[in-house]
Amino acid sequence: MSLKIRLARAGAKKRPYYHIVVADSRSPRDGRFIEKLGSYNPMLPQEHADRVRLFDARIQHWMGQGALPTDRVAKFLGRAGLAPMPAIREQPIKSAPGKKAQERAKEATPA
Repeated sequence: MSLKIRLARAGAKKRPYYHIVVADSRSPRDGRFIEKLGSYNPMLPQEHADRVRLFDARIQHWMGQGALPTDRVAKFLGRAGLAPMPAIREQPIKSAPGKKAQERAKEATPA
């Protein structure tokens, strides 16, 4: 059984709230989980203390059992110092602004 530490959505429509849970990787996002390991409230400002709450001891326990965090949870764990910070992926070249938009941006910036 492969374990994942991931987000499970809760909260009302347009008011997201997430529980950080450990679950079997085959179970659905909001479905069955093994244990709650914390919470994430994206509606709070970034510097608010309760935006991300983690239960450190239980997270260390489950990571010792072989649970792998998802990308978003890995960022939370990296910021909390519970795991190494994941590598930042480079943005694809296709997402860069077009030629004309780059020219307009160059003209708008004071030299």
